[in-house]
Amino acid sequence: MVEGTHIRFAGHARDLPAEWRSTPLPEGWRAGATLLPGAVDVHCHGGAGGEFSADPAASATAARHHHRSGTTTLLGSLVSGTREALVAGVATCAALVADGDLAGIHLEGPFLSHARRGAQDPAALIDVDPSLLEALGEAAAGGGAGHALSQMTYAPERPGGATLPALLADHGILAALGHTDADADVAWASLRSALDTAPGGGRPLVTHVFNGMPPLHHRAPGPVAACLAQAARGEAVLEVIGDGVHLDAGTVRMLFDVVGADAICLITDAMAASGMPEGTYTLGGRDVVVAGRTARLADGGSIAGGVATLLEVVRWCVQEAGVPLQDAVRAASQTPARTLALPDVGALEAGRRADVLVVDDDLRLGSVLRAGQWLARTLT
Repeated sequence: MVEGTHIRFAGHARDLPAEWRSTPLPEGWRAGATLLPGAVDVHCHGGAGGEFSADPAASATAARHHHRSGTTTLLGSLVSGTREALVAGVATCAALVADGDLAGIHLEGPFLSHARRGAQDPAALIDVDPSLLEALGEAAAGGGAGHALSQMTYAPERPGGATLPALLADHGILAALGHTDADADVAWASLRSALDTAPGGGRPLVTHVFNGMPPLHHRAPGPVAACLAQAARGEAVLEVIGDGVHLDAGTVRMLFDVVGADAICLITDAMAASGMPEGTYTLGGRDVVVAGRTARLADGGSIAGGVATLLEVVRWCVQEAGVPLQDAVRAASQTPARTLALPDVGALEAGRRADVLVVDDDLRLGSVLRAGQWLARTLT
């Protein structure tokens, strides 16, 4: 039962208070449908042709696309760029945070490894610069959103990387290890530092685990081994792109078996081509060619984000990777909400914001309720 913007009752129909039992189902809701909590995406660059950037119209377009596709809470992710581009992008996205269209901002760089940069612009990658963090914090505050900067991806081996988790914590930003060429010891030490200093006693993130880092090898375990071990101990949370492109189904299933849904945030890493036809798009000013369900840089061929929505990721994890539905849903809602310390979203519970997805038996979207409002578009 929903009243206003929040859930008033969640449970068995037999336990529904008597005064509500005669209430008809609202439009967009049908008997026998499956209800899921609104999805929470902590890593998303764009959609519907728009990219989170300094462009207000493009950023709003991207947010609207994912809301209507079932991601009722999301961060706007900015790729590495010049100081000017990042400051402008943060200012624009902070305004969306203030308006409630975004839950925060994710900075994917620019303190990243050149060797493991993926689709990041190599010219934009730099060593840790505290003055840049100050400028980004000022831009976020100027947008009227307070602590709009939610998480930042960094490579701990870059000069200044050892002290970065504590510096991020001073700004209320959650550290996210990624795009790194660090060995296992450096990665372990950095995650431990990030855990000790995490804002609000949270857990550090690992940006799209396996992607943007050297592969696990039995004589050179690298950052993957450190990330898996600390996630299994409940000391880190792994971002997992379960879209059938970035990771094999067996790898995704293994991650759920090893660390569990409470240590996994399913993400899209979606770029502007999400919800769009094949063709050429851009990510951080770089040309990206989308063919099938894969986006690759026109120059070099690196995978350049994804095109799936988060509900599509959940469906792939369940139907192709064999992840139990409850685990996939938890990793796409409750775990990311807890990771970002968002107490109002992530579960179908009384007192939470009324974010509800109506899906069929094939996990295809029928309707989206966000903050108690049915969104205008109905997807099939």
